[in-house]
Amino acid sequence: MSANPAISGIPLVLGGNVFGWTADRDTSFAVLDAFYEAGGRMIDTADVYSAWVPGHKGGESETVLGEWLESRGVRADMRIHTKTGMLGAAELYAPERIAQSLDRSLERLRTDYLDLYYAHRDYAELAIDEIASAFAATVASGKVRAIGASNFDAARLGAALQAAKAGGYAAFQVLQNEYNLVSRAAYPTDLQALCTSSGIAMLPFFGLASGYLTGKYRSADDLAQSVRGTRMTELVTKGVPMLAAMDAIAAESGASHAAIALAWLRNQPGIPAPIASATRVEQLAQLIESTRLELRADQLAVLTAA
Repeated sequence: MSANPAISGIPLVLGGNVFGWTADRDTSFAVLDAFYEAGGRMIDTADVYSAWVPGHKGGESETVLGEWLESRGVRADMRIHTKTGMLGAAELYAPERIAQSLDRSLERLRTDYLDLYYAHRDYAELAIDEIASAFAATVASGKVRAIGASNFDAARLGAALQAAKAGGYAAFQVLQNEYNLVSRAAYPTDLQALCTSSGIAMLPFFGLASGYLTGKYRSADDLAQSVRGTRMTELVTKGVPMLAAMDAIAAESGASHAAIALAWLRNQPGIPAPIASATRVEQLAQLIESTRLELRADQLAVLTAA
């Protein structure tokens, strides 16, 4: 797919936010096994997953993933992506704190290196060269192969790239922002242009809008189907035209709504693969389907305009 060391396999990144949360250990292992068998090689997690759950403190997803990697003996095949920066405030980006967080993630993941390590959010009060150089130090340590930025805008990402070039240290190679058919504000045209001109791979999160784009949430009553249903209250009304466009393409092509949503993402500037999660093997099948689905130009245009 790419010369980027963080990217490999089919054009899909499996989201690990559900591991140890809505997917227990056995279910997570089943999903991970099926993903691997389908040619999936990229998995995204974070040290904050799933600190929002009562009784959790963060690191639960990394722990489950680490157990799977060790038990299956497939670490060398995989591209493991994780993030830091959400379990506190700007002090987390002090070089010594990043090094400490990295070591804790490596321990939970049962590995001695990461393929991709993200700054999970930007802290505008910090000089961008402080953030860029601190994360570059993880590459210099030999424990990280590539670094990325998540939830950064074009001005800050561009400044980080300039700082890395001026300082002669490793630069961010990946961006992870929210982007999908019904939420496009975090990857505007200036950020798309920066990514494509700089060779930055954009791996968008919430590719299915927390499940809304699977088509199963069409009324307020449907929101109770999932613990994530409360995130899409506005979409039940606002997203109706998009679901109608997707319904037509699904009827025409026989593709699932999830596959259509992810295939559209794959065709956007700078995006080699979207991120999506599955709490069951049956859900994963639709994500895998997206990697084979080729939408026509007219179908892409209808979705873009809806």
